[in-house]
Amino acid sequence: MNEVNQYILDTIKSHVWGGFDTPDDIQEVISDLLEEGADEKMLRESVSTEFMKKLEAEKSWPKVTDIDRLESVFLTLKTNGILCLHNAGYTMSDGHEDSNEALSSYPKDKFFGYCFYHGQDLERAVSGEGLMLAYDHVNGDVPENINVAQTIQKALKKAGFDVEWDGTTNQRLSIPKFDWKHRANSR
Repeated sequence: MNEVNQYILDTIKSHVWGGFDTPDDIQEVISDLLEEGADEKMLRESVSTEFMKKLEAEKSWPKVTDIDRLESVFLTLKTNGILCLHNAGYTMSDGHEDSNEALSSYPKDKFFGYCFYHGQDLERAVSGEGLMLAYDHVNGDVPENINVAQTIQKALKKAGFDVEWDGTTNQRLSIPKFDWKHRANSR
């Protein structure tokens, strides 16, 4: 297997197991990544194979997965003034942009903070490296950022997650033992 094919296969697996993308979405990703040396036929066929593997694996998953518990935390936080986004862009800056865009569709005083994880965080979570959550105050880098993070940390702990955080705005919240099992039909 050459490097190009392996990279695209790894990307396909990440997108399939991430649980947010349809087969058509992933076919578009393949189109964006194709380059000389890629086995397009094999790569495109691997999408349905990978979805079948995931669908089979889902049968053995617990009724409530970590992503289900995280969704409950996100809903609770939303009712308590923190807007939370799943899979917000691909990078930190994308996540902040997506969050600010989402906030703009609500009244100004509805939320005091926001929380998200982005595509790179999702890739790490799918590969078993835990989940990182970013956060910010709606007014940007202000002392109240700590309150946003503490509120998120408290809600995560209440839901049974082990959370690592140094208590400063220099570090994101980490759920090191997050077991990524996201059913395709759950969103």
